[in-house]
Amino acid sequence: MKNYYFIIFLLLFSCNKEHKEKHEDTRPNIILIMSDDMGYSDIGCYGGVINTPVLDGLAENGLRYTQFYNTARCCPSRAALLTGVYQHQAGIGHMVNTSGNDIYGGDLSKNAVTIAEVLKESGYSTYMSGKWHVTPYITDETNPTKENWPVQRGFDKFFGTIHGAGSFYDPNSLARDNEFTVPSEDFYYTDAISDNAVTFIKNHNTDKPFFLYLPYTAAHWPMHAKPEDIEKYKGKFDAGWDAMREEKYSKMIELGLIKPEWKLSDKDDILNWQEAEQKEWYSSLMEVYAAMVDNMDQGIGRVMGILGDKGIKNNTLVFFLQDNGGCAEEFGFRQAIEPNHKDVSMNELKPMGKDELQTNMVPRYTRDGKPVLSGIGLEPGGANTYLGYGKPWANASNTPFRMYKHWVHEGGIATPLIVHWPDGIATKNEFRNDPGHLIDIMATCLDVADADYPKTYKEHTITPIEGISLKPTFENKSLEERAIFWEHEGHKAVRFGNLKLVSKWSEKAEYTWELYDMNTDRSETNDLSKEMPTKVKELESKWMAWAKKAGVRNWDTKELVQ
Repeated sequence: MKNYYFIIFLLLFSCNKEHKEKHEDTRPNIILIMSDDMGYSDIGCYGGVINTPVLDGLAENGLRYTQFYNTARCCPSRAALLTGVYQHQAGIGHMVNTSGNDIYGGDLSKNAVTIAEVLKESGYSTYMSGKWHVTPYITDETNPTKENWPVQRGFDKFFGTIHGAGSFYDPNSLARDNEFTVPSEDFYYTDAISDNAVTFIKNHNTDKPFFLYLPYTAAHWPMHAKPEDIEKYKGKFDAGWDAMREEKYSKMIELGLIKPEWKLSDKDDILNWQEAEQKEWYSSLMEVYAAMVDNMDQGIGRVMGILGDKGIKNNTLVFFLQDNGGCAEEFGFRQAIEPNHKDVSMNELKPMGKDELQTNMVPRYTRDGKPVLSGIGLEPGGANTYLGYGKPWANASNTPFRMYKHWVHEGGIATPLIVHWPDGIATKNEFRNDPGHLIDIMATCLDVADADYPKTYKEHTITPIEGISLKPTFENKSLEERAIFWEHEGHKAVRFGNLKLVSKWSEKAEYTWELYDMNTDRSETNDLSKEMPTKVKELESKWMAWAKKAGVRNWDTKELVQ
């Protein structure tokens, strides 16, 4: 009789254990980190001189992709990243400003689904901390439903900004879930993004895996950084941008990120450092830029720390990438230091109320009543300044590539991609050289999460996914060869295999295609278009077919490509 009860007990225990194991969700947590307006070679593990030990550590214990791409601009990149389709198909053909049709409507399309929406349907908890920028920033009175805010597009919890840029001390459009909020007295946006991400993970106490989208605004203008972070870089860039480019170029070759035969691209019309005026001021801009990146890296360290504390680091897939190349927009580079709003004199500037919402991208004044100023020679870093870091430093950020944010030459579209997942990637500290694009991140997330991309969602027909999963590369397998396409503000490109066809738009000239071999000349210094006219026509035909499918607009006529 005792044996009978013992056998029954063993059977029940076995059934319970089998039931528990069958229903235990072992899919990985996923963290998707995006930085803002940074060049290909800014972070240490991609040849940079800025201190980024956390990102360097993720790369050392994970994978670095050498030929990964974004779309050359803030909100188009976010639209493509979040949806797995090209930005035009996601409703962000240009920026978040309405232009008369769904493709250029400037609002995230209902015919696209976000990673959060799909993963939530598949059983994930979904969190976001940071910059949204795929819907217009509109006040409560005119957009009461907030229909394309993060919570309405699949996120359980949200903290961050709806708009694309603003003060790091007093950002406009700051919100929590569906309500605007006012920053605290000691607020610094990069820290707030990191700290809210840590809180989301700390409070995640279910058996469900989570997806965390972590889009920083560092190092987008304005150059705002904490004094203790700036202090680390005092004097570090006094040798200038020429020396910095050469140092990075040599380091990238030594690391194996670039080939020695890839020449360092021309500097456009940038002066040699020795000929530049205001050297001390230019150095200070780069010091603040570096401090912004440094602070972001510290915050990512806190995120990785909470994963370790909770014992979930090994089964968390972490991506790090950037939305576009270094930014040559010299915001605030005026000849004279003056308020950012000429209709308001310094004498009229007054402090805002403690609970008053900041609605301006460039605040008229700080919370303690100081006028927010721009101008050449103004010391950057504090809340009362609003400046970019300048074209020469952007050129150095994009070493060794040509052009910048906005353009679709390599300097505008090349991004680092670090992938870290101890349980899912057997090899460590290796490069992956397959060309990839932001549209591939959705496909990869769904692949590792065993989730299905929907044909319909909330009664809307969903545009088929364009990206492919990067998961085979985790096992050092090659991706299928396919064409990758770009268009932004009339700048256009297609890459197929080693060949890239690219053109800059200008209202003063007709399109001129340039052709480059990415295997021998990724810095785009030797145009092969005249030597290979058949390839030019072949790739142009591919681009035209894609443009018609995606709904791209001809930048000259403003009509859709036919």
